[in-house]
Amino acid sequence: MDKLLGNIGLSGRSFVPMIIGFGCSVPAVMATRTLPSDRDRRMTVFLIPFMSCSAKLPIYGVFTMAFFPSHRALVMISLYIFGLLMGIVSTMFLKRYIFKGEAERFVMELPNYRFPGAKSVLLMLWDKTKDFLTRAFTVIFLASILIWFLQKFTWRLEPVTVSSQSMLAEIGHLLTPLFKPLGFEDWRISTALLTGFMAKEAVISTLGVLTGEGVTRLPAALSELLSPASAYAFLIFTLIYSPCVAAISIIRRELNTISAIWIVMYQTIFAWVCAWMVYGVIRLLIA
Repeated sequence: MDKLLGNIGLSGRSFVPMIIGFGCSVPAVMATRTLPSDRDRRMTVFLIPFMSCSAKLPIYGVFTMAFFPSHRALVMISLYIFGLLMGIVSTMFLKRYIFKGEAERFVMELPNYRFPGAKSVLLMLWDKTKDFLTRAFTVIFLASILIWFLQKFTWRLEPVTVSSQSMLAEIGHLLTPLFKPLGFEDWRISTALLTGFMAKEAVISTLGVLTGEGVTRLPAALSELLSPASAYAFLIFTLIYSPCVAAISIIRRELNTISAIWIVMYQTIFAWVCAWMVYGVIRLLIA
């Protein structure tokens, strides 16, 4: 992969974090430690959010069931391909204007291979698992408490009787004008995207709670909130927009706070532009 990735300004070593990114962004960012160049490492971290992690699969599954039941596989494949293409476009932009220079060519040093001992493997496995849990799970747990608190109380700290009275719902109402050009005119869609910052799978559970239908009957409820064009734009937005708080926390630890904030802003703006363009193109084609 070194020659292929070298054409877009990356090292062949970036291939491994990118592949891991299809599973979870947290270990993918941690895997960039193997890159010797700080430039290559930063560029790879910026590229990882374009890889569609497994946490987004519940969103794809529910939305394709609701709006594209006859073409579910085709729509999902198109999302993965779109993410890869936009990742390449983003990398070319970053190479030209921000991370200038050339990637370090991949040279593999072959050590003397020995069969690993079971004790060494188990100790290393425990060490890496503990590192992952302490860094990622604690952030997810705190974010879950925050989302729960915003969803259960009003600004006067009174328990809510319906979700539309909560602090989270009011924040969603404030964000709705930003997403209206994308076809997301209902406040519940904006609110679900907000909880997606905590964890991408939370988008579906939030929509289930706010619509009052539960997850099993959610596809029918979604058809009343979105059109097929805006639904596909929603999938494009969730594909690209900001990583979850666990990934952001790891990015801050591996790089720095400024880089983490920049990635959140960059990915969200990029996602908005892509969703807006896709929504406009689909509406023109349908019309």
